[in-house]
Amino acid sequence: MSVVSSVFVPYTSYLRVYEPLAAFAEPERSHWARYAQRPVLPGAQDELRRALADLVPTPPVGVPVHESGDAFVAEVDGVVCVCPWRTRLRGWLALEELEGPGGQGGMFPANVLDALLPEVVRGQARADHERWRRRNPDARPWIRTTVWQVPVRWFVLFRDEEREYVAADGEGGEPVLRYRTPMVEARRRLARGLRTLRENVAEGPLTEGLVEVGRWLEEFHPRSLVELDYGGLVHALSAEQLAGDRSAADVAEGLAALGNGDGEGAGAAYARLAERWRAVRDRQFTN
Repeated sequence: MSVVSSVFVPYTSYLRVYEPLAAFAEPERSHWARYAQRPVLPGAQDELRRALADLVPTPPVGVPVHESGDAFVAEVDGVVCVCPWRTRLRGWLALEELEGPGGQGGMFPANVLDALLPEVVRGQARADHERWRRRNPDARPWIRTTVWQVPVRWFVLFRDEEREYVAADGEGGEPVLRYRTPMVEARRRLARGLRTLRENVAEGPLTEGLVEVGRWLEEFHPRSLVELDYGGLVHALSAEQLAGDRSAADVAEGLAALGNGDGEGAGAAYARLAERWRAVRDRQFTN
C-alpha cells in the first residue's frame, strides 16, 4: 500500500462542476458544510491512488463497495461550493465505457479486459449498478474524466483569460494547469459554439459532443463553477509545453473564424490544436 500511495498517477484530465451548498438537500448539505471546514482535504491523486490500491487484491475490486464521502471544495464570491467525488458511480460508468454497449466493442479486446477485471467482477458490478440505478434514476456525476487528452468540446466552455498555470516549485510541488468559469458563462459559450458549428459545418462528433456536455451542465445549479483541470496530464508535458499551451484560445479563435466565414483561419487554429494533442496521445504508445 505504501508503494501505491507514494506515486503520481497519470494521465487523466477532468471536467468538474462545483455546486453551492444550497443545491444540496439535507442531510447532505450539512455534511458538505462540515466537510468544507476541514483543515486538510484530499485531492485527485488521493482518489486515484485509492482506486489503484483496489486493483491489488485478488480478485481486484473493480468498483468501490461504498460511495465516497469526499469532495473537492472551492469558494466562489464568498460562497462555498463542492464537487462530490461520487467515485462509485463514476466507477460504474467507467466500466460501461470499458466494456462498450452491451459488453461489445469496448476499449480493450475481451481477453485483455478479462485479465484486467475478470468477468465475475464485472458482472457483480453491473448487477450492483442496476439495483442502485433503480433507486437513483436521476443521479449524475459531478466529474467527467478522460485519459491522454483534453477533448476539444471541453475547451469551448472557457476563455484564455481564465487559464491558471502554476509551474512546479522544485520542492516536490506539482504543476497545475486549469480553467475555471461561472456556469452561466460555460452555458452561454457552449450555446454560441454549437450555433456556429451548426450554421457552418455538417453535424459531426464535435457537435454531438457539445450537445451531450450541454445536457449534463443543465443538471446543475446556475451559480455553479465549472473547472477544466489538466490533472495528471501535467506529467506528460514539459514545463515549456505547459507554459505555451493555449488550447482554449485556439478553440475560441477557430470558432470565431468559422463564424466569420474564414475557413482558412479556422483550419489553422484547429491544426495547431490537433497537432498539440496528437503529440500527447501518441505518448501512450511509447515504451
